[in-house]
Amino acid sequence: PPMKMLKPLAAALAVCAAVAVQARPLEDIQKSGTIILASEGPYAPFNFFKGKQLTGYEIEVGEAVAKKIGLKFEWKTVGFDALLTGLAQDRWDLVIASHAITEERAKAVTFTAPHYCSGGQIVSMTPAIAKAADLAGKTVAVQTGTTYLDAVKKVPGVKEVKNFPTDDAARNALGSKRVDAWVTDRFVAKEMISKLPKAGFKIGDMLFIEQVASAVTKGNQGLADAWNKALKELIADGTIGKISQKYFQEDVTCK
Repeated sequence: PPMKMLKPLAAALAVCAAVAVQARPLEDIQKSGTIILASEGPYAPFNFFKGKQLTGYEIEVGEAVAKKIGLKFEWKTVGFDALLTGLAQDRWDLVIASHAITEERAKAVTFTAPHYCSGGQIVSMTPAIAKAADLAGKTVAVQTGTTYLDAVKKVPGVKEVKNFPTDDAARNALGSKRVDAWVTDRFVAKEMISKLPKAGFKIGDMLFIEQVASAVTKGNQGLADAWNKALKELIADGTIGKISQKYFQEDVTCK
């Protein structure tokens, strides 16, 4: 056949190959000995930097599970929005960064068993804004790409939802009264109140409850199964409970 015919075909095959990046199956990760984990970083107490050291509840859970599977680990930190897309590009093996399990996300990634249960908490500077109904006519801050964004959008009568690249920026908007309320994770709110008791933040109701899990590339079931087995054993032997007590003074695993 003439060369002209072959070129478009070769180009088409190259495109297909680029799209079908294969996630590393468990066997390949085990051969290399190291699992590449990704998290966000500025999301205390779940994942945050103490100086140059990445730490937090999820970081310790991730490391404990990796060790239980018999793997070393390497961390990558990127903005929340880029975490799940990075999985699809095969830039890391697993993401552990407070992703709630949602139908929408489950279409794009495979979730593991949840490592904690939480929900969206309303935070304001006044006791008058405590319930979902109190958000009517108000401006509410949330972090971009989170389930809090979707939840606030569903509240009838909300005047405006303001998006911020980090949860800290959303909290600061409330602190400087640029918004009327902030919706964040219940444990983030709890930690903030304990750290900034005089800042005037008031904790309101839970807007919803959710299960939070790690994510692997869609269909990488072998890795998800190994992770789930190790996580289950670590919950059963009290390892995860100890990590949880350290950060929250309570057990945050799903009952």
